[in-house]
Amino acid sequence: MTVLGGASRQALASIRVEFAKLTSKFSADAAEQLSNDLFLVLRTLTSSIALRRALTDNSRESKAKSDLVADLFAKQISETAITIVASGAKLRWSTPNEYADAIEQLAVEAAANAAAADGKLAEVSEQLFDFAQVLIANPELRQTLNSSNEEINRRVNLLNSVIKGVYNKYTNLLLNAVVTNLRGRNIDSTLSQFGKYVSQSESKVIAQVTSAVKLSATQIDKLANSLSKQIGKKIQLNVDVDPKVLGGLSVRLDDELIDGTV
Repeated sequence: MTVLGGASRQALASIRVEFAKLTSKFSADAAEQLSNDLFLVLRTLTSSIALRRALTDNSRESKAKSDLVADLFAKQISETAITIVASGAKLRWSTPNEYADAIEQLAVEAAANAAAADGKLAEVSEQLFDFAQVLIANPELRQTLNSSNEEINRRVNLLNSVIKGVYNKYTNLLLNAVVTNLRGRNIDSTLSQFGKYVSQSESKVIAQVTSAVKLSATQIDKLANSLSKQIGKKIQLNVDVDPKVLGGLSVRLDDELIDGTV
């Protein structure tokens, strides 16, 4: 499982807000294209540590980073993808690799958004799980797809010979991305990570709120909307009233705690 450092978690939250704004009205086809674009960027980042460092160097001016992104990718990917990648490069990341992790997550989420727009998101989640079972049942297939000794094109061709006509196009996109973006992981952990990102796209983020007093429906809606804008996802609030708290409130999102209690 990918666990981001503190600075990277904040950066990911920021870039996801930008991502949500840019893609809120995307069709399935547009979201699918964005996913392909971001996976192209991810492969380029993975192949060049110098590029990852250049785009996450905090001493480098934001314009220089944006210009670098445009110079490298303007003829290959959409303006939306350019904006997302450049916006991410302007933020502070704990490590260069975690910037690539974020691009990977957004690429998977774009594919999930495409599937959702086509009414096939739940199917994608089920099919990713099904392929994980296929790997378990076929150790030779798993070993070949996992092998760094096999050329990527050969692994991709083998994959597509197995999944042709079995899964929908969004699942096929993600499975091809798994095979071409192992990034030092094995296929099982990469597939599991992609599955987690898809699963997150299916549901709301649950925030645990502790308050000194009972919150009104208006206050709850206002807090949920504020948090949703910050992380770029819908929020479900579970609110507890703690009489030990003198004032304020705390919000826990996964492993991140925002404590404003007294």
